[in-house]
Amino acid sequence: MSVVTKTFSVKTRGDTDIVDITSQVANALKEAELSNGTVTVFIPGSTAGITTTEYEPGLLKDLPEFYEKIIPRGADYQHNLTWGDGNGHSHVRAALVKSFFTIPFVSGKMILGTWQQIILIDFDNRRRQREIVVQIMGE
Repeated sequence: MSVVTKTFSVKTRGDTDIVDITSQVANALKEAELSNGTVTVFIPGSTAGITTTEYEPGLLKDLPEFYEKIIPRGADYQHNLTWGDGNGHSHVRAALVKSFFTIPFVSGKMILGTWQQIILIDFDNRRRQREIVVQIMGE
C-alpha cells in the first residue's frame, strides 16, 4: 500500500462560492500512478467544505439559497460576538458540509457518477486562496 499526497490551490470569491475541483483531483490521481484505492480530498480551514453534486447552473443557485435558508448570514452567532469577524454563519455551514470527501478509484479512475463532480464550497465572507490536499492511498 502506497500513500501519495498532492496539493493544489484555488482562488474563491467567498460567500458560498462553489468551485468544481474534479479535474484537479483527477490530475493528482494520474500523477500518483496508482491503480486501485481511495482518494481523500481535504480543505484545511473551518469556513469551507468539500462534497459532491452535479455542477450545473441550477444547483449553483439552489445550494447558496438552501444554506441561506437554514443558516442565514444575518442571524446572531456567538462566534461573531467572540471574534467580531462576521463569519459565524461560515463556520456553521462548513461544519454541516465537512472538510473532506473520499472517493474510491479502480484502474486509475475515480468512481464517480456520470453527473457527479467534486466541489469546494467556500462559505467565508471574503475572497480566499484555498489550498486543497489530496491524499491517495492505493496500489
